[in-house]
Amino acid sequence: MAKHWHSNHSQRYWTALALLEGRKICHMDEINEAKGWRLGAIIHVLRKTYNWPIEVEYVGAENIAHYWLSKYCDKTKLKFPRSCKELAELVKGGKL
Repeated sequence: MAKHWHSNHSQRYWTALALLEGRKICHMDEINEAKGWRLGAIIHVLRKTYNWPIEVEYVGAENIAHYWLSKYCDKTKLKFPRSCKELAELVKGGKL
């Protein structure tokens, strides 16, 4: 059993970075790359608490959610969780 039932900082950071890079991500991406399993919860927090304009599409017979940032998103106006402040600096500097 997992040591905790919430997303850790590296999972939030991974999710935010993937979205900022323009990727379309799903739970299998998070499991494989970040060793996490709470993508839906992280997306919910980014959408509801930080007002990120995240789009979703449900794919296949299993209705697997795929998430990405809206093409109309102004990354410089996004609010970031504490665990992602480093990403905010990269966005400000034009590196993301």
